[in-house]
Amino acid sequence: MSLYLGLDIGTSAVKAIIVDAEDREQASAEAPLSIDRLRPLWSEQHPDAWWTAAAAVLDRLAADHPKLMSGIAAIGLSGQMLGVALVDASGRPIRPAPLWNDGRAAAECAELDSRLPDFAELAGARPMPGFSAPKILWLARHEPDAIRRTRRILLPKDYVRLCLTGDAVSDRADASATLLMDTRAGVWSPRLAEACGIATDVLPELVESGMIGGTLRPELAQRFGLRVHLPVAGGAGDNMAGAVGAGVVRAGNAFISLGTSGVYFVANDRFVPARGQGMHTHRHAVPGLFGQHGCVLSAASALTWIACILGVASIERFLAEIEAANFSPAEIPVFSPYLSGERTPHDDPLASATLSNLRAAAGPLHIGRAVLEGVAFAMADCHDALTEAGAPIETIALIGGGARSRFWGRIIATVIDRPLQLPPLAPLGPALGAARLARQASGGALTGEAERNATITLEPDAPSRAGLQERRAIYRQHYAKMRGS
Repeated sequence: MSLYLGLDIGTSAVKAIIVDAEDREQASAEAPLSIDRLRPLWSEQHPDAWWTAAAAVLDRLAADHPKLMSGIAAIGLSGQMLGVALVDASGRPIRPAPLWNDGRAAAECAELDSRLPDFAELAGARPMPGFSAPKILWLARHEPDAIRRTRRILLPKDYVRLCLTGDAVSDRADASATLLMDTRAGVWSPRLAEACGIATDVLPELVESGMIGGTLRPELAQRFGLRVHLPVAGGAGDNMAGAVGAGVVRAGNAFISLGTSGVYFVANDRFVPARGQGMHTHRHAVPGLFGQHGCVLSAASALTWIACILGVASIERFLAEIEAANFSPAEIPVFSPYLSGERTPHDDPLASATLSNLRAAAGPLHIGRAVLEGVAFAMADCHDALTEAGAPIETIALIGGGARSRFWGRIIATVIDRPLQLPPLAPLGPALGAARLARQASGGALTGEAERNATITLEPDAPSRAGLQERRAIYRQHYAKMRGS
């Protein structure tokens, strides 16, 4: 029996799953990660932390499931996108990596926008804080010695690939989101690189997501109980890998992901550059397709944040209690989830979260409900931005850790007034997509038998629609007032 391992380098954790040829999960493991916020707007992780967590996950699988590990036919990689790992000539990280939710490079975005009027037409999106290109320009300006010492600039999953294989390789899907690529052509752009203060020779070799992007080092094969010369697939960024995991592999398919961030992804067979509203267009992990994205910077992380403040011991129990509570619409506060600024539709790293309409009777469950709704309102902003841009949305899947809550999913379905499909393997998310890409790199099918299983559909809840619309109108006022002040 051939098995495939998907390794997802997330923001809050590294996750690994082993699946068989029909996508049946055989084993999984996880190791946590933390974010360093040394200054306002900064968000960083050290690349060594990614590798330490990835190695710990593989060690655990080797200890607990040696027979399964010996049957792995290929590894696939997924990871948080946009992180900037500067690596020296010896393969060592030079500094911590600024992450996707880092907001320090606003001035560099304005400069790139001004210097290259066709930036979005070439890269697929306007320069926005958090994306790789403006952060690299910021580093070139503020830490020129670090850039001088740099021999490779790698994305998070590709730094882990370097540790696994010794090869500096990326896939065209994840690489297109750096805003350093001629996205339509699928090659690095010397113009974009030069504008950011680098040359393309520091960028990794490019392969397709479902192709081999290196082989496992012999000493690691022995350590983890894996086959010698095990292929490591090109893989994809977590948005594209999540799409593959959700079966979003044809034009018109879409997904909403409730992970640390919230993502609304629509597959399109046309390249439609995003020129506003904080949207972006990148290459999909499926050849011939592109992904139009909206992104909410705080989704499930907003729920984790409020749970921590309220001293919630079990988020699962907290969600069940919120669902069981019989609130009247007038009792529910209104929350905007801009804890790390916001991308879609505001493109504003300075946006801040708000909580309003509080009354004396409000308790933890009221506030928890407000957070769920606030994230749903933000996802609806993405929905509106994508439909206004002409994205062809036929079916919408719900994935990510937040997809475990059907209650939360029904709130989102009601706000956008569209049914959401819950794929059988939805909670596995990008790790499953990575495993599927590993299977494709080994000559197998991209999707397995489980993809044909019946999905659960979350329908909009008509009785709660009016109250949600009223609170969404208040939510929309939050940003306008904050921006005005």
